Amino acid sequence: MATVKIAAVQAAYTLMNQEACLSKAVEQIGAAAGRGASIVVFPEAFIPGTPIWIDSRPIWDGDDDWYAMLVDQAVVVPGPVTEALGDAARAAGIYVVINVQEREPRGMTIYNTTLYIGPDGTLLGNHRKLVPTGSERTVWGRGDGSTLPVFDTPFGRLSGLTCWENYMPLARFYLYSQGVDIWVAPTLAPSDGWIATLRHIALEGRCYVIGVNPCLHVDQIPADFPHRDLVWPADHPDLPWVEHGNSVIIGPTGEILASPARHEQTMLIAEVDLAAVRAARRFFDPVGHYHRPDIFQLSVDIAPRPAVVVTDAPADRGLK
Repeated sequence: MATVKIAAVQAAYTLMNQEACLSKAVEQIGAAAGRGASIVVFPEAFIPGTPIWIDSRPIWDGDDDWYAMLVDQAVVVPGPVTEALGDAARAAGIYVVINVQEREPRGMTIYNTTLYIGPDGTLLGNHRKLVPTGSERTVWGRGDGSTLPVFDTPFGRLSGLTCWENYMPLARFYLYSQGVDIWVAPTLAPSDGWIATLRHIALEGRCYVIGVNPCLHVDQIPADFPHRDLVWPADHPDLPWVEHGNSVIIGPTGEILASPARHEQTMLIAEVDLAAVRAARRFFDPVGHYHRPDIFQLSVDIAPRPAVVVTDAPADRGLK
C-alpha cells in the first residue's frame, strides 16, 4: 500500500488579524504541497490567533477592546475565509485541516472550530470544540455532538479532537468507533506531558496522530496592537515566548515520526501508511476484539442543539 506525506505547520499568527493569518495559511498550504504532502494540518486558533489575554490578564479586566477585535476578526463558516482556503486547497490538490475562531453570521459567541477542506476545495465539515479549557470559557462557547465528523480519504479516515478534548475518554472512544486512522490534534499545550498524551492516543487508537501548535515570539505581536504593553506584560513568566510550539507526528505504535519542535516556525513532514494502522490493530482494537460491549456501552447524541427551533403554526389556529 502506497505511503503519503502529512505536513504539520508550526507557525506564528498575526494576533487578531484575519487577513494576515489567512495569507500565511494560503502560503503554507502551497508550501506543504510543494514538499509532497497530501494532508496539511494547522495549529489551534490559527485564524485570527489565540486570544492570549485570557492567560495574561485577570479575567474580564479591561479586555473589552480585544474581545471586540476577536468578534470582528472571527471567521464566519461558510464565508470568504473558507472560500479562500478552499481555493488554496484546490490549487494545491491537498486536504487542509485548520482551526479557526468561528462566529455565526448574526452571533457574537465565538467557537473554537476545526475546518476540514478537501483537495477539490470543498468544505467537508467542521468540529466545534466541546469544552473550552479554563480561561478559554470566557471567550469560547461549547460545541454539540453534531460536529464530530469523520472523513474518508484515499489515505484513511480523518478526524480528531482539539487540545484538552483529547483527555476526554468517551469522546476518544466515540471517534475510535468511527474508524479514525489519521487523528489531528490542534493544540496550544506546550508540555512534555502533552507529547505523552498524544503517544497514548496513537497507541490506544492504533492511529497516526498529528499534534500542531502555534509558535509566537513576543516581538511578533504587532507594535500597534491596542494596549500592547498589557496584552502580554513585560514581566510575564513565559517571556520571550507567547506560544512555544510543541508540534509532533506520531505513528500507530506510539513511535515519534517527526520530533517535537519548539521555539521555531517550521513544517514537520512524515509518511503515513494505512497498512501500518491495519497491522497495529491486530494487537489492539479498542472498539473491536479488545472491547467488551456486553459490559461497557456508550451512548452518543449527535443531534444539533440550536438556540432556537422554529416550528410551523398549526393550521387550525387561524394564524395568517
